[in-house]
Amino acid sequence: MDLWNAILIGFKEIWSHKFRSILTMLGIILGVSSLVAMSALVKGMENGMKEALIAIGGLEKVRVEQQDIPLYQRHLEDQAVGSTIHDVYALQRSAPLIKLVTPEMRVMPGGGWGGGGTLITHGMKSVRDRVQLVGTWPSAIEMNQHVIEHGRMFNEVDDDNAWNVCVIGTGIRDQLFGSPEEVGHEIIPLGEYINVNNQPFRIIGMFQRYESEQDRKLRELERDMPKVTQTGPERRRGWGGSGRGGPNSWVYSWKNATIYIPLNTMWIKFRSGGYGSNSIPDPRLSSLYVKVADIDLLEPALQQAKNVMMHTHKGIEDFAFQTQENWSESITTSIRNARMSGGFISAISLLVGGIGIMNIMLASITERIREIGIRKAIGATFADVFVQILIESLVIAVLGGFAGIAASYGLVHLLTVMSPTENTPVITVDSLVLAFIFSGFVGILAGLFPAFKAARLDPIQALRYE
Repeated sequence: MDLWNAILIGFKEIWSHKFRSILTMLGIILGVSSLVAMSALVKGMENGMKEALIAIGGLEKVRVEQQDIPLYQRHLEDQAVGSTIHDVYALQRSAPLIKLVTPEMRVMPGGGWGGGGTLITHGMKSVRDRVQLVGTWPSAIEMNQHVIEHGRMFNEVDDDNAWNVCVIGTGIRDQLFGSPEEVGHEIIPLGEYINVNNQPFRIIGMFQRYESEQDRKLRELERDMPKVTQTGPERRRGWGGSGRGGPNSWVYSWKNATIYIPLNTMWIKFRSGGYGSNSIPDPRLSSLYVKVADIDLLEPALQQAKNVMMHTHKGIEDFAFQTQENWSESITTSIRNARMSGGFISAISLLVGGIGIMNIMLASITERIREIGIRKAIGATFADVFVQILIESLVIAVLGGFAGIAASYGLVHLLTVMSPTENTPVITVDSLVLAFIFSGFVGILAGLFPAFKAARLDPIQALRYE
């Protein structure tokens, strides 16, 4: 039998039973649309996770952190000086696989999210919690993926002269000068002075606002909604839940709460408490970050950096390397699990649709037994009948696949409307192709048994069938 004629006969059979065919295809439509929508949701979630990883510096960024001296070197503990600016210069000179080195000093060595003893004031307003006061080099812009939206970053001249200049994040601006949502317009405090632990600093630059897609959507939604006045005393809601904007929003909050000042300014103005017998400013770095030239050469690059630092530390291994690999692996694992669970549910939906196709094809064969008997009586072979029924099943599945792909766009739009603050689902070509191929595969599987049953019919018994 000619393949094209078999396809036309399949379309005529579907058209002659339009309502029944639509109901049969409904299972395939739902299966395909759910598979594509699930894949789009997972892709949106993956984009959000990778966006946070890139915002914090990416896989190429590695932190050199202090660690306890190994037991066999404990007798050298008084000689361990930690990471200093000498390590930075040595890495720049002798580690070609490291493309960027950035030192950091904080008010309290090793100071973290809490900001230690940092107090920032302007007029009657102040901020202490979660302030990231960092003395660093201009290369911190590239290392931490910062973008200067207004003004400029301090340069080598500012650093050499230890001038009191700073670049602030929008979180600091919002708390000291007011947020755009509060005052109704954008505030750019360039040239203004703020007090950092009672030291005046002039603002010469401001970073752009960092926020996840969820944060941005939530902010826009709150801006468009009417203000609700809280009744009763002011209160905090506690630590439950993942927080505003999802579990990775701390990355953007951390960047928005950053104040960068020149490294020498930090060393002279805030590290003058005395270090050693000469009471010189503390030379130890709070953090040392390196960025490898190629992520594929991460292992040799870290080994190269270790060799250099073992030399500058006189053989004392009081440092370790912290990479972002665990974060990347966590993203991969979460996405893989989400795809497997969603794909399993969608596959069940498609299989249920396949059962519906098989059921309707068996019913169609029962209705057409005499027709099949006549065809076999005038010369149709086993293969002719088998291919004809199989193609009819495949045509139903393929039409359902096309309709499912069209329905998936509407389903994704509906999900976006229902969850306006979630990451935007992204429909990929791979998911469309996979869903379509799977629908066709289900159609073939569903048609095998009915086709085999029809092809085995005895023409004489089929002609006698009432």
